[in-house]
Amino acid sequence: MSSPVLLGADLGTSGCKLVALDESGAVVAEAEAGYDHDRPAPDRAEIDVAVWRAAFDSALARLGDVRVRALGLSGQMHGAVLVDDGGRALHPALLWPDSRATAELAGWRSLPAADRAALANPLVPGMTGPMLAWLAAHEAAVVERAAAVLLPKDAFRTALVPGSPLVTDRSDASATLLWDVVADGWSAAAPVPAALLPSVRPSEEVAGTAPLPVGEVPVVVGGADTALALLAAGTRTGLQVNLGTGAQVLRPGWTPAPADDPLVHGYAGVDGGWYAMAALRNGGSAWAWVCGVLGLSWPELFAAAASVPDAGGAVFRPFLTGERGGVAGPDDRGSWSGLGAGTTRAHLARAAVEGVVRAVAAAAALLDVPDDGAPVVLTGGGARSALVQQLLADALRRPVRHLALRSASAIGAALLAARAAGVDVVPDRAPGQLVEPGR
Repeated sequence: MSSPVLLGADLGTSGCKLVALDESGAVVAEAEAGYDHDRPAPDRAEIDVAVWRAAFDSALARLGDVRVRALGLSGQMHGAVLVDDGGRALHPALLWPDSRATAELAGWRSLPAADRAALANPLVPGMTGPMLAWLAAHEAAVVERAAAVLLPKDAFRTALVPGSPLVTDRSDASATLLWDVVADGWSAAAPVPAALLPSVRPSEEVAGTAPLPVGEVPVVVGGADTALALLAAGTRTGLQVNLGTGAQVLRPGWTPAPADDPLVHGYAGVDGGWYAMAALRNGGSAWAWVCGVLGLSWPELFAAAASVPDAGGAVFRPFLTGERGGVAGPDDRGSWSGLGAGTTRAHLARAAVEGVVRAVAAAAALLDVPDDGAPVVLTGGGARSALVQQLLADALRRPVRHLALRSASAIGAALLAARAAGVDVVPDRAPGQLVEPGR
């Protein structure tokens, strides 16, 4: 590959995806390396930072002979990684599906009303603030040694770039339950050790240079995966649905305001604006579980679901690990119901696909977006199936269009790399067929 590329890396829940863009915005190479996070107890989800680095190195090797002009980073949101002053992780990373910090949410509920309302987000145990409070209560010796608590992509960056500053960006900071969305800065009232909160820098700022097998590469601060998915898709109005391990329904153009007990999240973008998000923990992860139970691959799951006209009365609730509220609560669980003697594996598959789609539609309803006729933008691997696209159009009662971006978040990260390199890049978004409801 003769021309240098802009590289984006998305550090997801189940794998690291790399996308290389040329200056025309075309994807010229991509690679992926998967991993599993640890579940040492039913309420826990954690991973060693070294697993992320190994996956990145593996994916980079699969890209082949590339010259990288700059590297942008996207990361799964929330989570907490304690690091020392050299950026070395002192404890496994706690991830967003973790719910061990449920009791610590009492500290947020007891905040003065104005301080809690200024956070303007639902209280979720898998966010950075409650996790840090749990660590302070249960791992005090480790917290005492820590120089900062970082978000996943920030901890990965410090492992990648020797001597890089312990910083985060505004899009990730706003999703911690430690961010005053009205003042647009760290909350002074949050019940955590404030000295551990990192400085906040622009997403496209170069944090340092990484010595990689492809050469010395400038690495930018990076951003949160959903904010970068919006950047990659170019969505500025209406709705965007990202269907991956979880599912996120995004409404750009949100205006920050105090909220006592909101059902939806309000986060900062990477371009200075804000967006609202209704999130589900159980998206593609629920389908992955169903595949294991039914002994199907992903293509076989959707083929089986499409082989029958309906679920034959079977109903699937996808909330295997509980939810954040709004659509379902943290104590809700998954189930199949309405089964009969005539229920087949195909009916169970169809019910599973419909169940996740139904939950996405319920999440979208929380955002109350007026229907202006514009199609809903679909991104993420779970939205590639033609059946899913049709069912989403029917459930949302709006046309939908899937963007054939293998990893929208990684492409958004590559766009940050382009900004750092001073290159104006517009990605090739290759919109798919418009799918109308009720066809």
